[in-house]
Amino acid sequence: MRPRLVFVHGVGGPRDATAELAAWTDALASGMRKAGHSDVAAALSGGAVDRVFVHYGDLFRPAQAQGGTVEIEDDESAKILLELLDEMLAGLSDPLPEAPAAEQDVYRARILAHARAQTAPRPQEQGAMAAVRRALDVATTVLSVPLFRGLGQWAAPKLMVRDLGQVARYLARRESDGTERALDVGIRGRVARELALGATVLVAHSLGTVVSWETLHEHPSPVRLLVTLGSPLGMRTVVWPRLVPRPPRTPEQVGAWLNFFDPDDPVAVRPRLEDDFGPNSARILPESRRVDSVGLWVHPAVLYLAQPGVAGPVAEALRTALAGER
Repeated sequence: MRPRLVFVHGVGGPRDATAELAAWTDALASGMRKAGHSDVAAALSGGAVDRVFVHYGDLFRPAQAQGGTVEIEDDESAKILLELLDEMLAGLSDPLPEAPAAEQDVYRARILAHARAQTAPRPQEQGAMAAVRRALDVATTVLSVPLFRGLGQWAAPKLMVRDLGQVARYLARRESDGTERALDVGIRGRVARELALGATVLVAHSLGTVVSWETLHEHPSPVRLLVTLGSPLGMRTVVWPRLVPRPPRTPEQVGAWLNFFDPDDPVAVRPRLEDDFGPNSARILPESRRVDSVGLWVHPAVLYLAQPGVAGPVAEALRTALAGER
């Protein structure tokens, strides 16, 4: 059986799976070459490794179609959204080394404090829509800071709320994916379908790390190497307490788990997962490793994949699998 590499994305709208697969593969191959694995990079780009990009953004469409830019429809999702914003803002409170000291002071002492205060309930405001309005206010405040204007893919507050709302909607487990299945079940089904066909290496990013971790517990397919990038799995207020199954541990069939984080990534809050996840029966624990990208927005998957520290271990796992095939 040829080596198989499975990519799982994070938040965002419906994806062009072909274009995303090419972009993620190119970034990974670049990182492999930087790490001294040009032969594996050539094998990866040349088709010697089967590759698939699992996409599920379209499953968030039912609520989007009904609510326009407001995609949170139940109180539990709204509650999680505000908790998520608050925990992310807490993680961003450390000064950023690239920013001038004066701008750091403004951000930390005034803007951040104000944004976090906006997540608190207001007198006589109840329900999901009131919470969404607070979330939009928070996003507007954060994106008004010159340092964070246009933060990442979030050119507007409603886009920031939309994307973070997907995390909340997945964890709330309250809505349908447009069929008789729950939304989170439908999303995991997309990953499970590809895992059933085999995965030498599973690379998951952002919300995709939560989806993949839960899927691997439901469908214990052998995976030689699990790679998580910019993961929110360690978020103590929002994500970690809502993971299923409990207590959180390494999925049983995972042979190794490498978790990569950038200290400037606001999504990778509490990134050292070995502190919060137990081992599987083979005593495999997550191993968290730091990487450092250039720029203010370091969360995108392609930035992680292009890092030689990330791509190198993936190349080594694929090299072993390629040798076994021969």
